[in-house]
Amino acid sequence: MLRSAAFSALRQTKFVSGKGPMFQAARAMASAAGEETVTFDFCDKTFEGYNIEIPSRTVTMTQAEAIGLYRDMQMVRRLEMAADSSYKHKLIRGFCHLCTGQEAVPIGIESAITKEDAVITAYRCHGFTYMRGASPVGILAELMGRKDGVSKGKGGSMHMYAPNFYGGNGIVGAQVPLGAGIAFAQKYKGEKTCTLALYGDGAANQGQVFESYNMAKLWDLPVIFTCENNKYGMGTAAGRAAANTDYYTRGQYIPGIRVNGMDVLAVRQAVAYARAYAIENGPIVVEMKTYRYGGHSMSDPGTTYRTREEIQHMRSTSDPITGYKHRLLETGVATEEDLKAIDKQAKKVIDEALALAKAIPEPNASELWDHIYVKGSEVPYLRGRVPEEVHYYSNIA
Repeated sequence: MLRSAAFSALRQTKFVSGKGPMFQAARAMASAAGEETVTFDFCDKTFEGYNIEIPSRTVTMTQAEAIGLYRDMQMVRRLEMAADSSYKHKLIRGFCHLCTGQEAVPIGIESAITKEDAVITAYRCHGFTYMRGASPVGILAELMGRKDGVSKGKGGSMHMYAPNFYGGNGIVGAQVPLGAGIAFAQKYKGEKTCTLALYGDGAANQGQVFESYNMAKLWDLPVIFTCENNKYGMGTAAGRAAANTDYYTRGQYIPGIRVNGMDVLAVRQAVAYARAYAIENGPIVVEMKTYRYGGHSMSDPGTTYRTREEIQHMRSTSDPITGYKHRLLETGVATEEDLKAIDKQAKKVIDEALALAKAIPEPNASELWDHIYVKGSEVPYLRGRVPEEVHYYSNIA
């Protein structure tokens, strides 16, 4: 039995009948805040549960919150478009993994948690970095290896950080046990917070994921193991790599939920539900069914293992921004003109951020030796790129 009153409350959202085949919406005056609200209804296939009841099929929020979700998705989409263009113009080098098409996941997650909760993910991390509080300038500067980037130009695409955001991790699956460790710290300190440890379907078969499940369940850690299932691990379809592609059931002794990860409202509802459960009861697995439009990384055209028709079909039928736009218009939360103004402003902000990031210089070569050790704990010297290049720390006797 579930013990959390907050958890139970999430299943009791008031439903108001309205229009639309996939959802019903209505607006009412919120008595406390005096802000107009909107209630959305999800279809029957939005959530699936494993050894747990599914979240409520209705969600209520203020109209300002509803519009904010759209604005944030547009910002992340524009941010990734700027990264794509900059990579093609050789302003960004090395690895670069974009989340275009998957914007509902970081935006939906952030809207359901608090700033005190923790998030850790793999290398498709730009959207999460922005939603955790990093600026577009800092993210784009980091991608270009500039000194004012969020990791001072030393992390690049895969190693970005923000308050209570632990990256951006380049080793496939390695962030999952780290996430369990963060959740252990939260429980040890008696905090009423949780950690979201995200990984892709390509990492889901790794032993360290199941080791993390085991330890998290043994200690009832407040961790949400979140699988972003975008159907392909690099260039391999999920069904060719996994005997069981129902990733939300693979916790075995840990309950799970599968959610439509192309629906920002569904992601928000599922994560809010999972957060309440994890804080009160322990680990839970959440699978986000999503899709990336581009390749695994910028070096992957993304069309050798799937057809262009498949990609276009997903864009035309399941795009998270377009789908959510229709909801806002149908409920009267916003007009076409309102949303066009948001689109225009998002483009303006990202264009200006890109111009600023381009003007930032690269770090000085002397900074290569900084931030390797905590100050005062350095070893006497470090070898550089070649044996002849040796750096001696001046504060070492």
